[in-house]
Amino acid sequence: MARGKKGRPVNGWLVIDKPAGVGSTPLVAKVRWLLQAQKAGHAGTLDPAATGVLAIALGEATKTVPYVTDASKGYRFLVRWGASTTTDDAEGAIVETRDLRPTREQIESALPAFRGLIRQVPPQVSAVRVDGERAYDLAREGVEMELAARDLLVERLVLVEAPDADTALFEMDCGKGGYVRSIARDLGQALGCLGHVVWLRREWSGPFDAADGLAPTTLDDLTTETLEAALLPVSIALEGIPRVEATESGQVRLKNGNAGQVISPPGLQWGELVQVWRGDDLLALGRYQGGEVAPERVFNL
Repeated sequence: MARGKKGRPVNGWLVIDKPAGVGSTPLVAKVRWLLQAQKAGHAGTLDPAATGVLAIALGEATKTVPYVTDASKGYRFLVRWGASTTTDDAEGAIVETRDLRPTREQIESALPAFRGLIRQVPPQVSAVRVDGERAYDLAREGVEMELAARDLLVERLVLVEAPDADTALFEMDCGKGGYVRSIARDLGQALGCLGHVVWLRREWSGPFDAADGLAPTTLDDLTTETLEAALLPVSIALEGIPRVEATESGQVRLKNGNAGQVISPPGLQWGELVQVWRGDDLLALGRYQGGEVAPERVFNL
């Protein structure tokens, strides 16, 4: 006899404005426990010291996580000049110090090299996998690693203000896989003064904004009632993906994981990713194939 899934079939997204000092994994676990949800995940971790958007997917929403993870994200962060650290932020031990401090003009002149498509080496303390293990686990064991540089699209990087000679406040919008701590480290190296992140905040991630999220001070501030009231639909993660309507026969085929007929709006291209609906019901995500959609994700809502 097949064993049933434990928990309730809770489906949707929750946006938490994560406080500092709380890890992403414990926060997701607390949400899942409070809702007794069968399945939960998140669309991009945040360091315990970081604040801002942590988007948590529940149930069928976990099938849409890649579409949020791949979306652009916006950050606000403060950099301190004059020291590099083991973690590229204020949590780590200081490795080296320098007396040089950059002027506002020097900072502004250095920024263009960090915009557009750049190559970025992740911090030693990061979630990158090295031979199957997380880099942050190896770093805590004292292992020094040569992490490979990765492509990163930086859509926007601006100096907001330089409150004093030692610090500078920035805003950055970037694509998947960006590390704010690496930006601070590399910018400090380029300016010759060294640098690390004092604090960082993820202001938004794809369709989710920190200003619209629940803002607990600690995990104990979360309750089942507040989470249920804040639950967002699964489809919110699919903003920007064209929507098509399934025919009655297409609905049946799509629900069974087969290509199904849809009513095609003008302008769709062969192979384009679409979300398929039947009335108010989200059925699937798939590739348009000239009057039909081949499903990649089928939803049971």
